[in-house]
Amino acid sequence: MAPPPPPSGGVMTRELARELLRWYARSQGAVLSEGLNAQGFGGITVGPAQVYFEYHEDTKTLECSALVYRFKEPPKPGVLEGFQAEAREGTDTGGGTVDYERENRGLFLSRDYTQVPDGNAFAKDMKRLAKASVVWGDEVLDRVASRVFHPEELEKR
Repeated sequence: MAPPPPPSGGVMTRELARELLRWYARSQGAVLSEGLNAQGFGGITVGPAQVYFEYHEDTKTLECSALVYRFKEPPKPGVLEGFQAEAREGTDTGGGTVDYERENRGLFLSRDYTQVPDGNAFAKDMKRLAKASVVWGDEVLDRVASRVFHPEELEKR
C-alpha cells in the first residue's frame, strides 16, 4: 500500500514537494517515480498530457506545468499574445496560467504551490490542468494560428 500524501498546509519545502509528487505519481500508477530528481525536476504522463514539475528553492514554490505545445523555432510575433488573449477571454486554463519557457520553447499551462495542498485536491488540480492543456494543444492552438496567420479568414465569417 502506498504511503499517504504529506499533510497539507505547510510551507512547500523540497522534501515535501518530493513526497507529494511521489505520492501523486503512485496514485497515477507510476510506482517507481522518485517525484523530483536531485535538480528539482520531475514529470508524469496524465492521459494524453505531459505534466512537468520544478521546485524553486529560492521561493519555496512547486511549479506544475502541463505542456500545450513545443515550438521547433521561436514563436512568430503575435503567437504568444494570441494565447494570452485566449486566457483573458475566458478559455479554461485548468486553473493555470499561460507560460512560455524560452529555454525549451515550450508553451505550458502552469500553476504554482507555495503551500502543501491536500493530496486529493492536488490530484484533481493536475487532472484539470492536464485536460485543459490537451484542449489548448488542439482547439486553442488552431484558433490562435487562425487569428495570427489568417486574420482575413476570420473577417469573412
